[in-house]
Amino acid sequence: MKKQIEKINQLLINHFGIPERQKKLPNPLDIIIGTILSQNTNDKNSYKAYMNLKSNIKSWNDVLEMKTSQLEKLIKVAGLGKQKSMAIKNLLKNLKNKNERLSLNYLKRKNDEEVIGELTSHKGIGVKTASCVLLFAFDRNVCPVDTHVHRILNRIGMVKTSNPEKTFNEIKSHIPEGAAHSFHTNLLRLGREYCTPTNPKCYECPLERVCAYNEKNFDRKKIIKQNNFFLLDSIK
Repeated sequence: MKKQIEKINQLLINHFGIPERQKKLPNPLDIIIGTILSQNTNDKNSYKAYMNLKSNIKSWNDVLEMKTSQLEKLIKVAGLGKQKSMAIKNLLKNLKNKNERLSLNYLKRKNDEEVIGELTSHKGIGVKTASCVLLFAFDRNVCPVDTHVHRILNRIGMVKTSNPEKTFNEIKSHIPEGAAHSFHTNLLRLGREYCTPTNPKCYECPLERVCAYNEKNFDRKKIIKQNNFFLLDSIK
């Protein structure tokens, strides 16, 4: 599988280029809250919610003192306001109670499995969110798997899994060193622009020749629009 991932990664880089990322690693607490906001919405809406929240607080401590209804209002544009507000408040409350400070920096000393185990112990935080912290905040060679990545890797025949978490577990030990960020980010872009849930645009897909999908679509009626804004690479 490692060689297959190397080949897919190179094909994506040839088509999209190497994705840009922050020169300085962002605060892991910023990343995890941004990722919570990104659940079940697009990156532009979640970024609006994130920036709206950040512009109304001096530090994450302010969110602990904030009424849940106020937090919901600030992040409304990202959708699922009640659910996401509860997850954010629960995380911050647990961190405060356990460490007496709001920080995830202590996790840098732990290995990947330990970080995932600890973060997913908080209600509302799953493996995908935890793996985003590993990749974007700790620069670990970990590829988060969302619905796009899960769909694509199943379509091309790399895995046969029933959900993103199972896909993550299948590929996590096979990611070539240093490839996780480009592989993850370019797969996201492929899923937005070409390998969409319905009517994929297989006629210009950079992976078409290596894809095992049986229902390829070569109808050129739809224009391919660039969609290269990524929330977690925009958090500073």
